[in-house]
Amino acid sequence: MDKGKKECNWSGWRGQGIHDTWRRKEGGHGRLNLVDLLHWRDLKQSGLVFGSVLLLLFSLTQFSVVSVIAYLALAVLSATISFRIYKSVLQAVQKTDEGHPFKAYLEVEIALSADQIIKYVDKIQLYINSTMKELRRLFLVQDLVDSIKFAVLMWLLTYVGALFNGLTLLILAVVSMFSVPVVYEKYQTQIDQYLGLVRTQVNSIMGKIREKVPGAKKKE
Repeated sequence: MDKGKKECNWSGWRGQGIHDTWRRKEGGHGRLNLVDLLHWRDLKQSGLVFGSVLLLLFSLTQFSVVSVIAYLALAVLSATISFRIYKSVLQAVQKTDEGHPFKAYLEVEIALSADQIIKYVDKIQLYINSTMKELRRLFLVQDLVDSIKFAVLMWLLTYVGALFNGLTLLILAVVSMFSVPVVYEKYQTQIDQYLGLVRTQVNSIMGKIREKVPGAKKKE
């Protein structure tokens, strides 16, 4: 694989660690808010997002997607219509003309520009192409050890799928997203140390497998 292309995660446990990954994300302007959100920099904002997402997911476990969307739409409409009527009555009583209560939001530009659409489409295309190439590499056993690791992961996922459904896994993923970064930030040194030991052991085992299994050695 060329150096200019994105390096595959399956080809080895390489990289600079979790902390460096988060640091790179923090350096990007588009992801700064997401990092702050997951690290609970603003407790109120993070709590609101976390609670709303969990409420939505738990609702989906009890009701259909159509019902949840319909109830959410009714709740929002009930709030906005009630507020509009309240402001209209208040203006009539006070004999003021403040205009539409949501005028500031109605004037906000929400349309995507052609450049933005092209940028997002290009990113999606890049991810799809790299994923397809990686799956082809794994399923056609370009590297025997990488394909074995992928097979082991799929085998483990069969047990995970037997224990949890998709929504339960999604709920666990959301809880992890809002808890793991905080825990890692607090115990970064210890976690990096243990991850380094695990990475060393795995690379050692994979190296021995490549030496003993015919055709498992990577081509230079």
